[in-house]
Amino acid sequence: MSDAAALPGQPRGLVVSGPATARAVNVLAPNPSAMTLDGTNTWLLSEPGSDLAVVVDPGPLDETHLRHVIETAEKLGKRVALTLLTHGHPDHAEGAGLFAELTGTAVRALDPALRLGDEGLGAGDVVSVGGLEVRVVPTPGHTSDSLSFHLPADRAVLTGDTILGRGTTMVAHPDGRLGDYLDSLRRLRSLTVDDGVHTVLPGHGPVLEDAQGAVEFYLAHRASRLAQVETAVENGHRTPSEVVAHVYADVDRSLWPAAELSVQAQLEYLRGRGLV
Repeated sequence: MSDAAALPGQPRGLVVSGPATARAVNVLAPNPSAMTLDGTNTWLLSEPGSDLAVVVDPGPLDETHLRHVIETAEKLGKRVALTLLTHGHPDHAEGAGLFAELTGTAVRALDPALRLGDEGLGAGDVVSVGGLEVRVVPTPGHTSDSLSFHLPADRAVLTGDTILGRGTTMVAHPDGRLGDYLDSLRRLRSLTVDDGVHTVLPGHGPVLEDAQGAVEFYLAHRASRLAQVETAVENGHRTPSEVVAHVYADVDRSLWPAAELSVQAQLEYLRGRGLV
């Protein structure tokens, strides 16, 4: 068994439904896979003592899961008052429409196509519900519409797929852009340095106790992969499939098609800087 304290970001352990911080409760969706890890973490946020809650990423279109989220809130004496989305991938957002019907809530997101109601979300927005304060942090890169949500009172940040609780994040061409992603990681690092954020509440995988360590690991991983891709190209591996076979030889072959999309994003980044 690995010592969690020795792993990047100091993962808390098993991924389970239940309280993660004073203001955040996880309701794990039943959609585990190689890409979603243990499943999607649907986050139920509320200020202690308040009877109102905010749900972040209702998850897949699974009515049993969506009703379980509502029941979890009700058992805590809460009513869901608002739904937020970190981004539009189906494992996070496909259930949002039905969840909005079940709860009578608006859905706020960066992408207008995902919104239900008049208000969206953007950089610098602060969402306030029942005394809870959620600050919106734009973190594009994994997708163009990716957002993170800063919970200053818990010194925590919900990162969607920008930082995972285990492994690393896919930045897949064409929507994923590596330059934007690296900027987003640096933005999250500034939260750990300037705002005292120490806990990552990810979209998949366990809670991370060392937010700064997680960000530094991600930045180092990206720099290492970019160097490997650059070297592969210099050695004559020109196409994404050739680069994947050379650089990702240790990765399960079933994931190689997704890795090719990641390599395309990396090649685009390197070409834009005249490095390949």
